[in-house]
Amino acid sequence: MNKETAKKRLIELRKIISQNDYLYHTLDTPKMSDREYDQLFAELVDLETKYPDLLTDDSPSQKVGGQILDAFEKVAHRLPMLSLQNTYNETEIQDFEDKIFRQLQTAKSALDFYCSPKFDGAAMELVYEKGLLTRALTRGDGYVGENVLHNIKTLRSVPLRLQTEDPPPYFEARGEILMFKEDFKKLNETQQQNGDMVFANPRNAAAGTLRQLDSSIAASRDLKFLCYSPGALDGIEFPDFVSFEKYAQSVGIPTTPKFGKKNLTQICKGSDEVIEYYHYIQKIRHELPFDIDGIVVKVNSTRLQEELGFVARSPRWAFAAKFEPEQAETIIEDISVQVGRTGALTPVAIMKPVSVGGVTITNATLHNQDEIDRKDVRIGDSVIIRRAGDVIPEVVQVILEKRPKKSSPFKIPDKCPSCGSKAVVLEGEVVKRCVNLLCPAMMKEALKHFASRNAMNIEKLGDRLIETLFEAELVKKFSDFYSLKQDQLLELERQGDKSTSNIIQSISTSKNTTLARFIYALGIRFVGEQTAKSLANHFKTIEAFLAANPEELESINDIGPRVAGAISAALEQKEFVKEVNTLLKKGVSIEATKTQKKGDQLAGQTFVITGSFAISRDLIKQKIEDHGGKTSGSVSKKTNFVLAGEEAGSKLDKAQELKVPILDWPTFEKMLK
Repeated sequence: MNKETAKKRLIELRKIISQNDYLYHTLDTPKMSDREYDQLFAELVDLETKYPDLLTDDSPSQKVGGQILDAFEKVAHRLPMLSLQNTYNETEIQDFEDKIFRQLQTAKSALDFYCSPKFDGAAMELVYEKGLLTRALTRGDGYVGENVLHNIKTLRSVPLRLQTEDPPPYFEARGEILMFKEDFKKLNETQQQNGDMVFANPRNAAAGTLRQLDSSIAASRDLKFLCYSPGALDGIEFPDFVSFEKYAQSVGIPTTPKFGKKNLTQICKGSDEVIEYYHYIQKIRHELPFDIDGIVVKVNSTRLQEELGFVARSPRWAFAAKFEPEQAETIIEDISVQVGRTGALTPVAIMKPVSVGGVTITNATLHNQDEIDRKDVRIGDSVIIRRAGDVIPEVVQVILEKRPKKSSPFKIPDKCPSCGSKAVVLEGEVVKRCVNLLCPAMMKEALKHFASRNAMNIEKLGDRLIETLFEAELVKKFSDFYSLKQDQLLELERQGDKSTSNIIQSISTSKNTTLARFIYALGIRFVGEQTAKSLANHFKTIEAFLAANPEELESINDIGPRVAGAISAALEQKEFVKEVNTLLKKGVSIEATKTQKKGDQLAGQTFVITGSFAISRDLIKQKIEDHGGKTSGSVSKKTNFVLAGEEAGSKLDKAQELKVPILDWPTFEKMLK
């Protein structure tokens, strides 16, 4: 076969294979046997191997996988991927409908709701430009997601090019990445056979697969994409969800499948029909091939959606009606006490394995001593457990009539079970804590935090490897990371030249960091990412931070006595300060924080933010600081302005009482300009 003939055959093969993928994954009506499909696919790969310059981005062969990325690209969503308001009972469903009519200021009538199962997977946004799949974004924080296109391209259910001769210039399809129950079972069986970690549930398996930098892993697992709504669109419009769903199916994008011969999606007229649909889906949920945790209810009309708009991080025209957590009875065989990164001693009930909602449960958190005493939970008790939110197991109640005669109340020990140091309950708290900062249990978790993405970002060091390093006594404190040698890593199981070289390189790369990341990485109690940024903006250098006193700390916005006390306690510990200096001696380079202002329009002005906005409060605070202003958590006579959003509360009342000027969002934006 010459090149010209091969080109024509490749076009034909791609069309046949893509069409079969559409029939199989979108319409569930395959017209070709697996053997015939495999033969055509093998012919396609063979021709593309012989003529690599004829390979195209939308070829079905690109679904095989093999691409390995160094890191994920961060991409802003054109439209935020917002979360939904949740309800759990029939009254709240009726209240939602009533609220819509109040907002629309129209007489109550039969309103069309588009109802569908609420998939329990990982949110995904597919971006098609001129019909070609160009990005696949995770939800991220709702505003910025990670591009996992290299993994999504391996999914048979996702078309690399829309099945239409006239694609829109820009088209976003939003949906869920799922692992069906049967595929999940097969994956865990394979994981066990290979001696690898098994996944807790299909959602974790799907989300974990998307986070892989090696696309061959995604290609080896049976993930599926189901579309539930449009995102940003150019050159195409839809009057309602029904018309969007029909279009998505027509261009090869899979939507909610049928249950037998019956549609799982439904148009309901009014809340009474929504409630009927809710009970129907709840009845059949365990018969479905994938996990769900409720239903999603949306106003069907696009025009009404636009009229209703959004509040905070949720649309007014949609909500999720979740199912009540499922329960089961089991026996508490033991209660162990685990030590967390902050020293908190957490009691965990070790239970006789029991299936709840299709998931085997073996333990549940008991939170703290007050919770144990309130429920009177004891070893040997028969208890009712449930999966809170259908995910986290918890003990609901003790079945007292089944309690063993010789049982006794359980008390969390006064000494840390890990290091034997004294465990205390600090003032104003209910959790008992180990106060030894060198406690092995605390340090193991602290090391994971130190290396995590938003801290020092040592990319190649996962939690399991850190545990291995800790148990091998190669890393006992933060600075030990920067003393690791490749030959030490090679002595560990499953570590080769390439992987260990990558680990050493990622450790070296992490040495260059910012002050905010470094402070956050140290794991000081109460110091999250935002507080670390405030500290970095104030002190500018690590030397100034180490010399901080309680009074200066409390003078910083958003840092109260409790946070200042925790920071001061850490800085007073000689071993802690010594460890920070050791990190600097081992080459950690901290870039001095520079104040980058976009203007001084708000110089000298103090703002208090209250209510809900279209963007997060952290972003609003950043805008104020970027333009020379400051923010405060409470309204006083010293407050210059109160920025009030929807559902503003007591702070707005206080501002009116003190006659502090109140700004809405448009007025605030004008001030910035």
